[in-house]
Amino acid sequence: MTPTYAGEIGPGALSRLTAAVYRYLVLGVFLALAGLPTLAFWTVLAPEPANTALFTAALLPVAPALSAALYAQRAWAAEPDLRPAKPLLRGLRLNLRDTLMWWVPVLAVATVLAVNLVFAGQIAGGAALRPVSAVLLAALAVWSGHLLVVTSFFSFRFRDVLRVAAAECFLAWKSSLGVLSVVLVAAAVVAAASEAVLLLLGWAFAGLLWLVVKPVAADVTRRFTAG
Repeated sequence: MTPTYAGEIGPGALSRLTAAVYRYLVLGVFLALAGLPTLAFWTVLAPEPANTALFTAALLPVAPALSAALYAQRAWAAEPDLRPAKPLLRGLRLNLRDTLMWWVPVLAVATVLAVNLVFAGQIAGGAALRPVSAVLLAALAVWSGHLLVVTSFFSFRFRDVLRVAAAECFLAWKSSLGVLSVVLVAAAVVAAASEAVLLLLGWAFAGLLWLVVKPVAADVTRRFTAG
């Protein structure tokens, strides 16, 4: 017997495909709107080393938007319907505070590392400092990916959020490599095209990120939750 999905046109493959396209269209609009402040700020800022900290600070809306995107994609998989905005907004509301609790310190550390990368050539020992900062930035990006999963789907104490995400960096090492790959591809899109192109493709990157971190959510459920 073919399952019926609440709110969809019908149970057939075409209707499910149409609903999926509609959901990711809504996701694309949501991410584009969430990323507009960052894009606008980056457009105004001059591409100078002195503005490195400001470029990093402009990323503040990114993590909450991605958290809402992950939350919504899991909700869509559980209950596919034609109301995709509802779980997006719910995920944003539920996870905003918890996400910002770690995202703000992460951006602060990322700012220091980015400044080290940009200005390494102007200080003694800068040749050694630059690769170290690059590796630490990559590790920070991977940890942030796992932090997104933990704060999007679970209600742990803040210190446990940090510990579980750090453990998953190694326990779910394949997903860690996947997160790093997504970040590198996003950076390549910005370098080859522009930030606006990345914003337009936000739905695709969010979908790819969900595929990459889905095993992490399952592993955290199995290892760190009761029942």
